[in-house]
Amino acid sequence: MLDLLKAVVLGTLQGLTEFLPISSSAHLRIFPELFGWGDPGAAFTAVVQIGTELAVLIYFREDIWRIGSTWVRSLFQAEYRGHLDARMGWFIIVGSLPIVVLGILLKDLIEQDFRSLWIVGTTLIVFGIVLGLADRFGRNDRPIKKLTLRDAVLMGMAQAMALVPGVSRSGATLSMGRILGYERAAATRFAFLLAIPAVVGAGVFQLSEIPDGDNAYGWGPTIVGTVVSFVVGYAVIAWLLRWVTTRTYTPFVVYRVALGGAVLVLLSTGVLAA
Repeated sequence: MLDLLKAVVLGTLQGLTEFLPISSSAHLRIFPELFGWGDPGAAFTAVVQIGTELAVLIYFREDIWRIGSTWVRSLFQAEYRGHLDARMGWFIIVGSLPIVVLGILLKDLIEQDFRSLWIVGTTLIVFGIVLGLADRFGRNDRPIKKLTLRDAVLMGMAQAMALVPGVSRSGATLSMGRILGYERAAATRFAFLLAIPAVVGAGVFQLSEIPDGDNAYGWGPTIVGTVVSFVVGYAVIAWLLRWVTTRTYTPFVVYRVALGGAVLVLLSTGVLAA
């Protein structure tokens, strides 16, 4: 019963933080330590993220269907090959390659060394500052229809940096999008779409490790956490897309720096163990 309660709390935390540029993996690493629960494990973290990506699939179902169907048609019908949706399909595929390749190559580091709270605290601060600078000085004048293959690859490379907890998948992608001059709404929308193959793939890849691998819980709590993350995540998507049309990322930057600083202080004083 206690594991189920923990899973509900962690699923809620995942749903609240997955789409905000504050790193859900960092929160799933930090807060269980604060509560005395220990590290839930990389497998639990990867699988529970499937719930939030299911929220993306449902929320953007019309966009995904349109992009997917147009991309398939473009493979056989030349008149579709210059269409934005066909190009978007290629952009998502190519942009997903860096995180897929590095995720496989660095699997052991991701599950062990990268989960050090010293690294998490530091990356929260550093990449929070990067996000703030990118948002402050980005041109904010390029809509999503101006997306190019080069920019999709660059945003995909930025997303791959989120293999380190604390970087934030959405935060890294948004930072690169803003550096390249894309509007906040455009960068946010592409970040959501680009994350689908990576997160779903990582979750499926880790499914075999749930029973006895790098997971502090079993199948039952993991499923509960995944369902909770889906419900909460769906609500957060709708809220965030409204937010970025009129607001900056500054509150998230302040929160990242404050949380990262608090983690480093707690580690230095021995309250938390790395």
